[in-house]
Amino acid sequence: MASVYERPLPRRRMLQLMGGAAAAGTLAACGSSSSGSGNGNGRLKVIGAGSQEAGLRKALEQYKAKNADFDFNLSFSPADQLQTALRAQLAAGNAPDLHAVYPGNGSAMSMVQLSKAKLLADLSDQAWTQKIPTGFKGAYQQDGKTYIFSPGTSVLGAIYNKKAFATAGVEPPTTWSELLTVCETLKKKGIVPLALGAQTPWVTQLINYALVPGTVYAKQPDFDDKMAAGSATFAGSGWADAMNKYLELQKRGYFNANPNGTTYEQATSMVGTGKAAMAVQVSAVLQAYRAAAPTPDDLGMFPLPATDTVADNWIPGGIVVGLAVSAKSKKADQARKFIEFCGQPEVVRAWAEAVACVPLYSDGAAKVDPVLKPFLPYLADNKAVPFMDQRWPNAEVQPTHFAVVQELLGGRTTVDGALKKMDEAYRKTA
Repeated sequence: MASVYERPLPRRRMLQLMGGAAAAGTLAACGSSSSGSGNGNGRLKVIGAGSQEAGLRKALEQYKAKNADFDFNLSFSPADQLQTALRAQLAAGNAPDLHAVYPGNGSAMSMVQLSKAKLLADLSDQAWTQKIPTGFKGAYQQDGKTYIFSPGTSVLGAIYNKKAFATAGVEPPTTWSELLTVCETLKKKGIVPLALGAQTPWVTQLINYALVPGTVYAKQPDFDDKMAAGSATFAGSGWADAMNKYLELQKRGYFNANPNGTTYEQATSMVGTGKAAMAVQVSAVLQAYRAAAPTPDDLGMFPLPATDTVADNWIPGGIVVGLAVSAKSKKADQARKFIEFCGQPEVVRAWAEAVACVPLYSDGAAKVDPVLKPFLPYLADNKAVPFMDQRWPNAEVQPTHFAVVQELLGGRTTVDGALKKMDEAYRKTA
């Protein structure tokens, strides 16, 4: 891995981010591993999100090295299975002892939804929970109780192949018009400008999430409050501008052929190998993109511009997918001890570095991956907002968003029709 950026962390806006992007950043691939050769019934069963594999695996191995009687069985599930099969296991009482949970609200596997269903163990008595910055508490806590551990904040922008950019003679754009020019130049060079794996549902949301901070929140920072109060709608906001721009990229031929038939993994490979120049993604998946590239340094990342006024470009950022203890686990005490270990500053730091996110809190030695350097000024200048689903009131809006984007790309709906469905989902009550 490349060396890390060592400037002091900007904190002002970071303290206001509570992010979710419930499915964003979870690798659509399964894997499993075990530690030790003892009876599997004596191990903690752990199901994680793929984007957190490097950090979670490191923390488990570190804890095992310090606790000879600790053992674990670790596996990873794709986003769709986390939202369906794992959710069903939790309700049935046969869930793993430790499992992935998405921060805040907005999905069936979010902290708020699961804690309301009394499926998560309370972690509030652990010392690390007292260090959660005030602005982050909505991602970790429900009714004043902490139910999830997460190592820090991920940002969302364009991961790009530096060699592809060099071949086309282009630089990262800073305005929407510049982005279109860069894409056109790449296309003429025979390079797919933007890889889009929209067959994988959670990928569908990312371009909108990258554009909406500039088209909505830069003009209406209180948009979420207005939505909650019923005085704003998706259809009557800059969401329409963002979706029209999403479609413009498709109409200009800047995506790979058949995005709805392309998976996350295929899009990752396209960017890693240079067949495609860019993909809009969360920084938590940088590890996967680097693994797909000849060398990690082939890849960079920049904020995706949404407007032609540089000052109006904002970024999305949010707490990365975390880990929780099943309320029905027979090994809850052991699982809670591991979570407490994860909350130590040096473990938070190591996990955050492993998955290219900004640590939740620092012990003075925290480092940030150099690829994230272009995003730090936005965090420092209050030009960052949580992932959109963080403030959505139920678990209906996000899957509706996934579906309508696929319909838009397939020519089966309009922007007005898509936003109408999202507004209807938003107004649903539990």
